[in-house]
Amino acid sequence: MALPADYHMHTPLCRHAKGEPVEYAARALELNLPEIGFSDHSPVEHDDLDDWRMLSSELTKYVEKVEHARDTYPTLPIRLGLEVDFIPGHEPWIKKMAQNHDWDYFIGSVHYISDKWNFDNPQHIKEWDKRSVDEVWSEYFDLLTRAAASGLFQIIGHPDLPKKFGHYPKRDCSNLYSTFLTACEATHTCIELNTAGLRKDCKEIYPNIEFLELARSHNVQISFGSDAHAPQEVGLNLSEAVNLAKKCGYHSYCTFIRLEKVMVNL
Repeated sequence: MALPADYHMHTPLCRHAKGEPVEYAARALELNLPEIGFSDHSPVEHDDLDDWRMLSSELTKYVEKVEHARDTYPTLPIRLGLEVDFIPGHEPWIKKMAQNHDWDYFIGSVHYISDKWNFDNPQHIKEWDKRSVDEVWSEYFDLLTRAAASGLFQIIGHPDLPKKFGHYPKRDCSNLYSTFLTACEATHTCIELNTAGLRKDCKEIYPNIEFLELARSHNVQISFGSDAHAPQEVGLNLSEAVNLAKKCGYHSYCTFIRLEKVMVNL
């Protein structure tokens, strides 16, 4: 099976990934990936928010690392992106950052809810015991919908992330999904099939099949990402993600060049 472009990979600048972009690119060539994109965790407006993203002062260094990979492997299309946290009130910061370099795409993600609780961080997993799982999912999707509606992102990352540690809602979330997907449809924002979920407690691609079938019914387009934090994770389980996409009725996926969408057949 021909693998799709892998648009979600990190660098050591985020402080929890290993391997330089040139090493990720070398692995991509071994796998015959048609295209890759780096989307490391972007800076936020205040560098003291957490310790798992690059600092504002490192953004230029990040771009240089990706450019070095491009120069080293000129036959491999390598896109420049960021994984950007959607935090209400930070929209001006995101817009300013978008003007600083020739980005190909931004992946919008939600990692924080309820007054800066980083709900997918293993260091904060005990906080789940104090929370209503249904309320967490509801708040998460409220923020994710706002992210999609903002038009600031080309892709929404790992869209059902709260399942990471196996916390599933008891309520029917189809309305939450539909509201989010309606926002994606309105802003032409695609969602990511992220295979990292297969390496987490949930043992499932983000998003699940029911979610993805609903996305297809809303005409929401897709991209693919391994969420690689080491060179050996590049392209992992992308074949399973392609099979899932086809099962849900998808025949193409999105790539981006300087923020312009390019559709590719599966």
